[in-house]
Amino acid sequence: MSVGFAVTAPDGLPEDVAGDDLVGIVVRAVGPGALDFGAGPTALADGDVVVVTSKVVSKAEGRQVAATDREQAITDETVRVVASREHPGGVTRIVENRLGLVMAAAGVDASNTPPGTVLLLPVDPDASARRLRAGIAAALAVRVGVIVTDTAGRPWRTGLTDIAIGAAGVVVLDDLRGRLDSRGRRLDATVAAVADEIAGAAELVKGKAAGRPLVVVRGLGHLVTIDDGAGARSQVRPSADDMFRQGSAEAYAQGWKDAADEPGLSAPRR
Repeated sequence: MSVGFAVTAPDGLPEDVAGDDLVGIVVRAVGPGALDFGAGPTALADGDVVVVTSKVVSKAEGRQVAATDREQAITDETVRVVASREHPGGVTRIVENRLGLVMAAAGVDASNTPPGTVLLLPVDPDASARRLRAGIAAALAVRVGVIVTDTAGRPWRTGLTDIAIGAAGVVVLDDLRGRLDSRGRRLDATVAAVADEIAGAAELVKGKAAGRPLVVVRGLGHLVTIDDGAGARSQVRPSADDMFRQGSAEAYAQGWKDAADEPGLSAPRR
């Protein structure tokens, strides 16, 4: 028996929704006949996963703020600097933001915003996902999962991908430890980041510049839960488990400083 899922990005949800009723806009965008997975017009159904970009959520929640200096806005959203690098175009800062996310520029976005403004991430993306899920259920009487996404780089890979920064009613991490693989071997370390995988699949159809911030994924009903669940915040790696809390240059500089501050401790070799 073959397995698979389908992804569609419907029309009807503009990116400019500042101060608007996001639930109402989404409900209208996924109503009867609004979706097409290749078998004709249909509507949102039980087990579907609704994926929406954080940019739209932030605009609806009034997170577009005046900022003549984007760098200051980044500083204001930063909890911890992980790495900072100069390049011909300026300086890139990889930081931990207020949500515990480690990403470039703290998630502060200056694209597709009026001059003199920037867009901050939602205050609580998991709460945003829960509100959207509850609103969809009340309006359409369907049980769906909701994922709020943002774009991030990866430390060992070139290129960007979308990740889940908010989630409700969907499995975020699928813990496979203790199960057996196809050859009967025990899995001891595998925890699949399924919400991030769904976010990446959704990005393939909504695109960075296509103006389609809403996606519906069908065929993953086994990942849609009855309750809201722990949310995407559960993916944030605890500090004690973070092996890369500093960039390489920052860690090296810290080593030199520690050696200079500790009598009898040899400085690291260059």
